[in-house]
Amino acid sequence: MNISPLYLDSIIKYALNEDLGLAGDVTSQAVIPVDKTMKAQFVARENGIICGLEIARAVFKILDPNLVFNTNIKDGNNITPKQVLAEVSGNARSILAGERVALNFLGHLSGIATTTAEYAKRIAHTKARVTCTRKTTPNLRAFEKYAVKIGGGSNHRYNLDSAILIKDNHIAAAGGVTQVLNAAQAYAGHLLPIEIEVDNLAQMQEALNAGAKIILLDNMSVDMLLEAVKLNKAAAILEASGGVNISTIQAIAETKVDYISVGKLTTQVKQLDIGLDI
Repeated sequence: MNISPLYLDSIIKYALNEDLGLAGDVTSQAVIPVDKTMKAQFVARENGIICGLEIARAVFKILDPNLVFNTNIKDGNNITPKQVLAEVSGNARSILAGERVALNFLGHLSGIATTTAEYAKRIAHTKARVTCTRKTTPNLRAFEKYAVKIGGGSNHRYNLDSAILIKDNHIAAAGGVTQVLNAAQAYAGHLLPIEIEVDNLAQMQEALNAGAKIILLDNMSVDMLLEAVKLNKAAAILEASGGVNISTIQAIAETKVDYISVGKLTTQVKQLDIGLDI
């Protein structure tokens, strides 16, 4: 899992603090003996792609290093109802204190991975890759982008300093496509990529003339995308974006664009149903 351990621990600790409050799990403290031990299993309730097992492991490790967490599968595996995904054993109070946080991460990230896999399957016969956006849950971006990759998708820029992405407001403020690209190219070092968003073929031609290497085709129809691919002549990487959904992505991919960005991978996702059974 390509997530910094420091970042991983900080997000998990924040989630645990949110759930445990000042006094901790008062229910377990009231009814479970302090030295009670138990074993619990994470069990799938529906079909999907599992994601977040190592995050769940980290939840219990932070709560109680003596807990033992074993997995039966790996992130990215297909799961089916009643399948045992992992087991955690040790102090009962510690397990119950981490139950909801671990399940929240597992359900949410598995939902993203499952949704991404559905999109990726629709376009597997093309060269296009489905990619996420910056439309992510605050503080969970690294987790959610990880889940997209587990589902077979690609990651767009991580944050505002990882690439220059020129959008319509930047073009308007800078005075035009050529002017904004010239400014960006003068500013960027050789390791900082530049992408420009266009919404018509005239803007695209101007971008190509100005040396654009990555072009985002915003809210274009399939017919316009076909024309854009012809106009491009493989000069730039092409990304289609805007209003893409599971029923439209195949036709978009078949225009031979390189990437298709989909905000719905992280914004309109149903949690995958996973339970913890003693």
